Amino acid sequence: MQSTSNSDNRAQQVGEISRNLKIMANERILVVDDEEDLCEILQFNLEQAGYIVDVAYSAEEVLKQNNLDSYQLFMLDVMMGEISGFKLGSLLRKNEATDKIPIIYLTAKDTETDKLRGFAIGADDYISKPYSINEVLARVKAVLKRTSNAPATVATPSISKELPTTSQGDILTYNDLQINLINKTTFIGNDEINLTKKEFELLALFLQCKNRVLSREQLLESIWKGESNVLDRTIDVNITRLRQKLGEYGKYIVTRSGYGYGFKA
Repeated sequence: MQSTSNSDNRAQQVGEISRNLKIMANERILVVDDEEDLCEILQFNLEQAGYIVDVAYSAEEVLKQNNLDSYQLFMLDVMMGEISGFKLGSLLRKNEATDKIPIIYLTAKDTETDKLRGFAIGADDYISKPYSINEVLARVKAVLKRTSNAPATVATPSISKELPTTSQGDILTYNDLQINLINKTTFIGNDEINLTKKEFELLALFLQCKNRVLSREQLLESIWKGESNVLDRTIDVNITRLRQKLGEYGKYIVTRSGYGYGFKA
């Protein structure tokens, strides 16, 4: 009887969390962890929250699938067999079919170096074990909300009120650098540039606010709003990676020591 009571209470708590978070159904999540018990716990709670959840117990199992582009989120453990979660995440980022699907790492490896490595690969969030299911549900909702296909400008209201933008409709341009806010693509001339979601949002914000310096606080508010455990170096890592991908246009993203970053047109 006690076990049944605990199960009922747990289900009731998850249901309440789901209602509070206003979670949308029909979003598909793939959980990858070599600990089957943890997979089952995550699957149960995420499904109670309204998501469609599949599980895999190794990176090798994931790489054999041919429908990875049907997911809206990957949740990856880091320490798994021969192919780690970091390696799997890197492979997913290099695959055109999955390169824009967000990744959340779930791991006991919570040093700053480990987190920076995850973000450098293109992770959208990093949750350290042990974690509470409340935290997982909140972070999953936040990541999926940020990566939804709904058209939106990148800047938050607090930024856009303070800083006039230079955007024209849904296309932002500078010379032959062009980004499309609807289909989330970036081109230099005829060459498409493969950016992660964070890199895309940073570039869009910079182009909207040309020749203006944005403080770290403004960037965090706009790009990482609502996220916890965002490291100071996270901005630096994403901007360094963005500069590298933009080639000659990377030099236009300038650092103003003590103030922040901007796009100097």
